[in-house]
Amino acid sequence: MRIITFQVQGKTHWGALHNGRAVDLNNGHDARGVSLFQAASVMDFLRAGPAAWTQARETLAWLGDRELREVTYPLDRVKLCAPIPRPGKIIGIGLNYIDHARETGVPIPTKPILFAKFSSSVTGPYDTIHVIPDVSQRVDYEAELGVVIGRAAARVSADEALNYVFGYTVINDVSARDIQKGAEYGNQWVRGKSFDTFCPMGPSITTRDEIDDVQNLSVRATLNQERLQDGNTRDMIFNVATLIAYISQGTTLEPGDVIATGTPNGVGDARKPPLYLKRGDVIEIEVGSLGKLINPVED
Repeated sequence: MRIITFQVQGKTHWGALHNGRAVDLNNGHDARGVSLFQAASVMDFLRAGPAAWTQARETLAWLGDRELREVTYPLDRVKLCAPIPRPGKIIGIGLNYIDHARETGVPIPTKPILFAKFSSSVTGPYDTIHVIPDVSQRVDYEAELGVVIGRAAARVSADEALNYVFGYTVINDVSARDIQKGAEYGNQWVRGKSFDTFCPMGPSITTRDEIDDVQNLSVRATLNQERLQDGNTRDMIFNVATLIAYISQGTTLEPGDVIATGTPNGVGDARKPPLYLKRGDVIEIEVGSLGKLINPVED
């Protein structure tokens, strides 16, 4: 199941990608006039828990190839938004791939490095990333696997951690490197990671039952049709289960929270010469079978 948030004629809906269409899982009714589902947003759906998720799967199975008016929409009639437009928490992981740590010239971490991105930085899978030249001149891309939490997780073990995952998505952890790492700016990780539009996400949340092995997914970034990152989640220093267990020791993860699990090598700031996002660029981020972000860059 692939959960989405989408707009039709300016009105926001949530539902699923199904047979090449967007399906409204909240406002539709079946042939008997029975409501297919009731939840105001993807966040409400996640909070409703496993019974609601099962009902959504059953609804999609019942729907099949039926074309119900005001329930199913061709994708060319909708605008796909970030599946969770405003997550409760976005927790980023720094330097979680050995080759990325090496290219930045820092020691290999012995514990996960955590930072936050403001939820206001989230934007859609095909929306514009806005750079602000008079604020930052070193805006970078980072292809990442996103983990979406489905159940409250507090002090969980690594063995149990994946049971708290609802699904996975694609994230571009856009980063203003001069602000993040420059002493003259105060080495401000959160600010450098949290400008508006600096967290493209989507195009959907793929439920974990559809992913055979989350530690064997390609992670790629392509800028203006040139492949710049080509990694795999098997190369993470701390795998997804370890990250969830570590974060949950003292911080409760809640439904709809998102973990951006780190990026492989090939970021622009580590290149010689460095390569930063600029007006007119198109950056594409792809993780396994989860889908692709395609974001133009403007100032």
